[in-house]
Amino acid sequence: MSLDTYVKGTKCWFTDINEGWISATLTTKDVAADGKVTMTFADDNGKDHIFSSTLAKIKDSNDAILPPLRNPPLLEGTEDLTNLSYLNEPAVLSNIRTRYSHCNIYTYSGIVLIAANPFARVNLYSQDIIQAYSGRRRGELEPHLFAIAEDAYRCMIRDEKNQTIVVSGESGAGKTVSAKFIMRYFATADDGDRATDSSKAAGMSETEEQILATNPIMEAFGNAKTTRNDNSSRFGKFTEIQFDKERNIIGAKIRTYLLERSRLVYQPEHERNYHIFYQLVAGAPPSEKKELDLQSINQFNYLKQGGVSNINGVDDAAEFEITQRSLSTIGISVQVQWDIFRLLAALLHIGNIQVTGRNDSMISDDDSSLITATRVLGIPLSEFKKWLVKKQITTRSEKIVSALKPEQSLNVRDSVAKYIYSSLFDWLVNNINSSLSSEAVASKIHSFIGVLDIYGFEHFKKNSFEQFCINYANEKLQQEFNQHVFKLEQEEYIREKIDWKFIEFSDNQPCIEMIEGKLGVLSLLDEESRLPSGSDIGWCNKLFTQFGTEKHKKWFTKPRFSNSAFTISHYAHDVTYECEGFLEKNRDTVPDELLNLIKNSDNEFLEEILMTSATLGAGGSLSEDKRKSVINRKPTLGSIFKGSLIQLMDTINSTNVHYIRCLKPNEAKQPWAFDAPMVLGQLRACGVLETIRISCAGYPSRWSFPEFVERYYMLVNSEHWGFDTQKMCSAILEGTIKEADKYQVGLTKIFFRAGLLAFMENMRTDKLNSYATLIQKNMRRFVSQKRYQIMRRAAVKLQCFARKVSADKAARALREQRSAVLLQTFMRSYIQRKKFVETRNHVLRVQCAIRAKMARVAFQSLRETNGATKIQQIWRGLQTRRQYKKELKAVVFIQSCIRRGRAKKELAVLKAEARSVNHLKEISYRLEGKVVELTRALDLAHQQNKQFDSQVASLEDQVRQWKERYESSQQSKSREIALAAENPTVPKADFVSLKAANTELQSKYDESIEKVRTLDQEIAKLTESLSKTKEEITKLAAQAKVKPEDTETVVALRRENQYVKEQLAQLSKATGRDTSSFPIASKTMSPPGSGNNGTMPATFSAHTMNSHTVDKYESAYSFANETQQPINRVSALPPPIFIPHINGARNAAPKGNRNRSNSTPDIAGLENPAIFKPQKTTNSVFDNLDNHSRNAKTMSSDDWSRRVARARPSIHSLIEQPEVEIMRILEDEEGLQDEVLAGLIKNVKIPSPSLSTLPQFKEVMCPAHLIGMLTTQMWKYGFVKESERLMINVMQAIQQQSMSISGDESIIPCAYWLSNVHELLSLICLSEQDITREEYVARGNDELWPEYEQLVSTVKYELECLEYNIFHVWMKSLKKQLNKMIIPAIIESQALPGFITNDSGRFFNKLIGSSPTFSMDDLLLLFNKIWRAMSCYYVEQSVVRQVMTELLKMVGVTGFNDLLMRRNFCTWKRAMQIQYNITRIEEWCKGHDLPEGTLQLEHLMQATKLLQLKKASHNDIEIIYDVCWMLTPSQVQKLVQNYMIADYEVPVSPDLIKAIAMRVAANEKNDALMLDAISLEDAGSFETPELREVDVDGERYLPPWIVDLSRLKSLMHLVVV
Repeated sequence: MSLDTYVKGTKCWFTDINEGWISATLTTKDVAADGKVTMTFADDNGKDHIFSSTLAKIKDSNDAILPPLRNPPLLEGTEDLTNLSYLNEPAVLSNIRTRYSHCNIYTYSGIVLIAANPFARVNLYSQDIIQAYSGRRRGELEPHLFAIAEDAYRCMIRDEKNQTIVVSGESGAGKTVSAKFIMRYFATADDGDRATDSSKAAGMSETEEQILATNPIMEAFGNAKTTRNDNSSRFGKFTEIQFDKERNIIGAKIRTYLLERSRLVYQPEHERNYHIFYQLVAGAPPSEKKELDLQSINQFNYLKQGGVSNINGVDDAAEFEITQRSLSTIGISVQVQWDIFRLLAALLHIGNIQVTGRNDSMISDDDSSLITATRVLGIPLSEFKKWLVKKQITTRSEKIVSALKPEQSLNVRDSVAKYIYSSLFDWLVNNINSSLSSEAVASKIHSFIGVLDIYGFEHFKKNSFEQFCINYANEKLQQEFNQHVFKLEQEEYIREKIDWKFIEFSDNQPCIEMIEGKLGVLSLLDEESRLPSGSDIGWCNKLFTQFGTEKHKKWFTKPRFSNSAFTISHYAHDVTYECEGFLEKNRDTVPDELLNLIKNSDNEFLEEILMTSATLGAGGSLSEDKRKSVINRKPTLGSIFKGSLIQLMDTINSTNVHYIRCLKPNEAKQPWAFDAPMVLGQLRACGVLETIRISCAGYPSRWSFPEFVERYYMLVNSEHWGFDTQKMCSAILEGTIKEADKYQVGLTKIFFRAGLLAFMENMRTDKLNSYATLIQKNMRRFVSQKRYQIMRRAAVKLQCFARKVSADKAARALREQRSAVLLQTFMRSYIQRKKFVETRNHVLRVQCAIRAKMARVAFQSLRETNGATKIQQIWRGLQTRRQYKKELKAVVFIQSCIRRGRAKKELAVLKAEARSVNHLKEISYRLEGKVVELTRALDLAHQQNKQFDSQVASLEDQVRQWKERYESSQQSKSREIALAAENPTVPKADFVSLKAANTELQSKYDESIEKVRTLDQEIAKLTESLSKTKEEITKLAAQAKVKPEDTETVVALRRENQYVKEQLAQLSKATGRDTSSFPIASKTMSPPGSGNNGTMPATFSAHTMNSHTVDKYESAYSFANETQQPINRVSALPPPIFIPHINGARNAAPKGNRNRSNSTPDIAGLENPAIFKPQKTTNSVFDNLDNHSRNAKTMSSDDWSRRVARARPSIHSLIEQPEVEIMRILEDEEGLQDEVLAGLIKNVKIPSPSLSTLPQFKEVMCPAHLIGMLTTQMWKYGFVKESERLMINVMQAIQQQSMSISGDESIIPCAYWLSNVHELLSLICLSEQDITREEYVARGNDELWPEYEQLVSTVKYELECLEYNIFHVWMKSLKKQLNKMIIPAIIESQALPGFITNDSGRFFNKLIGSSPTFSMDDLLLLFNKIWRAMSCYYVEQSVVRQVMTELLKMVGVTGFNDLLMRRNFCTWKRAMQIQYNITRIEEWCKGHDLPEGTLQLEHLMQATKLLQLKKASHNDIEIIYDVCWMLTPSQVQKLVQNYMIADYEVPVSPDLIKAIAMRVAANEKNDALMLDAISLEDAGSFETPELREVDVDGERYLPPWIVDLSRLKSLMHLVVV
């Protein structure tokens, strides 16, 4: 800063009595030849301020005497004072006042946070604000004490070092509230890096609740109303919040300093005693009030002195309940609490003891207060009364008792009350510490963060011992603060490796030495206090003698008009202290007689607090052997305070310190009123200005390379632009700053001297103005050129028009002349043409008449010739026809004769053939007889087969019974499996006999097989013979024609043939065979008149079972297909397998028929038990059928034969009695659970969601349908306990499947199982309606009905809970995915071209492009995935709307809160980008029929509109409130304050900001700054949708991926049958 900086229009600061500093503008500047400088400034009020000096003085002072310069408007209201270009006292004051007028109470000053008390409710401390600052770096959001707390927490984690937050300020500045909110922040902020336990996940831990509970307790016992503050802390407090290795809060410890004991016995006017007394009187129950004689506040002398009994807006009774709850929270029982309250009541009654008398004190024995106080304290009334009015002086030889004056007795009375209350306060703090920081907790402490709520510098008209101690503490803190600031400055200079010189700062060490030194003020005070005859005047004289020297002249002075006062020059102000009362307050003693009396009290609680207080005061422990000695040696109050202060400084010096300086804006406590001189005095007292002076001595302004380049890149030519920011910085600095000592370039930053940034800003403004001028010049040139071109084009157009008119006239004349000529020409030609036409017409008429006559003559001649020719033609035709008919008749006669001869020959041949047919008929008679014999043999074999079948069935039943007994014994007696295996299940004799019978039956079976083979061979021979006969008949039929006389014979033969077919069909039906493939001839012959009704012999071929049996089998056991399959479908049946049949119907099939594609396995053979051998197996009877169905396409003939050979009961028996098999399957509980849990749930194959090809409903709901079917069957057949275990395991498995997957992979499984669980719930409800009690009674399960009813209700409730749990887990996962996308996609992404902006600015945006982590496409893709999954898995529409509405609400709330807290995003360009992103979401909602989803984004949409609206007048503000009707006044104010203007925009007027702020003050009750944050742990409301209409047919569906579920498949088929 030099004189050249002061040019016309420059704004400077001048001192003012009312405003502290006032701004004025330089109007004239005169520098005379003799070096005299005169500058005239005019302020806003029109008052002139004249500065006069000389160049020499200015140079000698290093420009310090020049008026302080005012910062550019751009820097006014900056968040950090160190960003100010001119960092001086008026600039600091103006910046704080500007921000305060905008309702911004927090401002950074380097490492210090300045907090101005608003004296009004502000929405800055809600849980949403806490979470907004959690995890954010300091400076990322606007200044806040939460940012300091977060910075301290991060430093503790990063540096592994303890932290301290020092909160200081004068009374009423808001220290207590700030400290309370800091503790609340640590207790409630969520931190992703911090290890959280289950209790933390559910909310605050017990320790954190106890820490917060200490605030109401300490405020009740240590705070009071003063003229400056309604809740003034009358003590200093250092709260140590303790953390373990996982950075969880595990405990806390409180240390207190200098409790104001005198407030108990005396309160100035308009002030109150400690809050706890008023709370006790207002909130105590009537019984306790009566017992303790607590009637009203005006009853007690200690409570009515200030004349104020209530505080506006505070309910003492409600506060008393809060205090009681807080005491209970920290572990103080109700009994101990009332011990405390009784002691407090006793103190009030002590203050009411009346002392009378003139010279000697007197107290009445009937004094009610004396009686109540001694009764509660448990001390003798007479003794207490005696030592209140008398004193005892002990000499070497005797004890002298003398009477006290009334004033002295009152002092003794008050000293007893103060001593007891002080001891109670110490005991309470010690109890809190014991509760919050036990030995177990102390062993786990890894680090701590201390919060120091200390009193600020005090300077009153009359200052006493309390002010001396407070200012002494502030001297120590200020020294530490200056050293800390200097240390940080030094460290940064060294870290950046710049040249720097030692910065001098005012060191107050001499003042501190004078106070706490060996012969300091405190030492002399303690020495005088130990003397029996010591007095305040004697101590004051010693101070004058000790410090009245030249050495201490700078720090200690004697007032000119007083001998009982002294003045100490503190760092903030010179303070004069009155010596009166110093010794008495320092001694703070109670007469020994009263002390011993209280010590021997019958009140155990009183004795306990006295012992605790004495021990803590002496720094010892509470051991019994030291209690007496401890109480008797009491140190002075000054020495105690000095020791605790030294200990506090040691603690602070060992930690990393963060500072919060609280300011009191006005003395009257008016909301948003700013008293500039008062604030200026506090800034000086709190050390902020000293910090600024230290910074100004070095390089106060510091810019990183990218920030500097971004701001000032336009000061150099574009050829210097590039990615090397350090090189660009050097080019900018070399081109703009000629004095090298004005800046230094570090490793990452540029350091500027004070005022240089303003110079750079002026250069930047000039450069931008020059650019603007250049642009305007070129724009005006362009506009003028454009205007000239327009005028030129207009002139040319006018000329063209004129020439066009003239040319048109000439052209019109030419056209008229040419038209006349043309008219004449056409008229003349018309006349000539008319004459020519008339002449030609006359000639043509003459020619026409002549030619017509000639044509008529020629026509008559031609007609006559034609008639003659026609007559000749007819005659000649007649002659020809007659000759043709004659010749034709002759030819026909000859042909008839020839044909008649040939027919006679053919007739002879036919008669010979008729005789050969009779021969064939005789052969047929013989074949028919043979068939009858074969039929009889077949019937005999069939009867034998039935006998064998019954015998084998009985043996098979016995074997099955043995197997069942063995299996049941194996399940119930697992330990006896080996023994059961060794012992036979039947007697050996029976087994031998059965074995022999089995062998005999086997031999008979083999014989039957041989007979069948023989019969089959004969049938084959007959079939071959029949085939030959058929061929012969076919040949004969082809050679001969049937004559009318042979028709009856042919008909008879056909009837005989049909009869043979029917007999063959009946025989096939009896043997279980079909005749569709037998090669029977279609035509046969028999002798006429044959009356034989017997069956004709026939030959059989191998085929399948009849169609009825096949249809039944296919409908009941179609395993792989949904509908019934036809018999001849190749894909559903295996290759043909030929099994020898015992009925003798066939022996072997021809080779040509073995590979027929439409043949099916012989189910009749499967039904015949004689074919099967009993096998020892425990598998279900349907296992093989299932395998057959699954392997039908690939199984060979040998495989099928082996499969048929296994033991298997009759199919018809299974179909006719399915309940037995169902019961058998349901009894296998373990197997069913394994299939359900493993096959259906764990190994489920979820169909891929696709809106183009939706999966079928039955495919999606297959698990629910199968589980519902199994559960229903269990309930029907009385398996209640088993079904309960099954459903428990099923629900656990489903919940585990849903919760085991997180992230993007959870979308599909959770939606799938959510839908299936609801389907299962619907099935359960349907089953509940279908199953009746009568069914249970019919099956003998009547006693299970109550259990069933209870189980059904429980299962329905648990399924609803499971549905909610899946929804909850799913929503948590979706919210966590969405939470990462919202800010990058909605706020940070920029997809609208033409309005791209960047946090780093336009310059770097031109060089490099950066994109956020997620874009809007990613967000919409997530929405599409969720929507597609819910749609494809048939989730109810109500649930779909709940999910999407909750997610969209989270998008709107999170985006709005983030935009509200990010000032760098509050621009109109960014608002357009955000609005475009919102519009894309709205279009998505409309496309998916979610109109309510757009409502969730209304706050964010209106915020973007606000940022785009004009903000230049009060009218614009009204428009903003009309358009943005959903935004609260606080939100409007915040957005307007955060609005960042571009270089070409006009800043928002302070008057408008103030008008908006006034609206906030008027609506503070219903106002809110941030929207309630959507918790990631909260799924939102979930309403269970209505039950579905269950599709019963869908329950029969089995998807192809299901394998190894034989029990469930068999059960389903049996249920269907």
